[in-house]
Amino acid sequence: MEAWIIWIAIGIICLIIEIVTPGFIFFSFGLGAIFTGLFSIIFSNYLIQFFVFAIATLISFALMRKFAGFILKSDITKSNVSALIDKQGIVTKIISAGKRGYVKIEGEEWSAICNDLKISIEEGTSVKVLKTEGNKVIVTPIKEEN
Repeated sequence: MEAWIIWIAIGIICLIIEIVTPGFIFFSFGLGAIFTGLFSIIFSNYLIQFFVFAIATLISFALMRKFAGFILKSDITKSNVSALIDKQGIVTKIISAGKRGYVKIEGEEWSAICNDLKISIEEGTSVKVLKTEGNKVIVTPIKEEN
């Protein structure tokens, strides 16, 4: 069997393995093997083929890291409690000074405390979520303009 067929087969097997495993390790090996397979059609020296495989795999690793970083940065979405930051809600149970109360935000009720532990927030007051701590939200009253 010719070397280029073996390299391409190894590349395809690595790509299939990548589909069922996490990470991009086998993907880089697969790309390196496929590139080496195409390269080995021209050059039949095995030492050169292994060198090309090593270089192609390393380049693939480096580019994949940059590509994955770009994808992950652009695709970050807030979820769970973190998604509540900057949302507005209504106090459903008084938030006493330094104590917990409850706030309804987008139809869900959350345990809440005021960012200023010295003030209380009455029921029906509009609040804005500043941050989250565990499963509670830290809120501040929204000043109503006349």
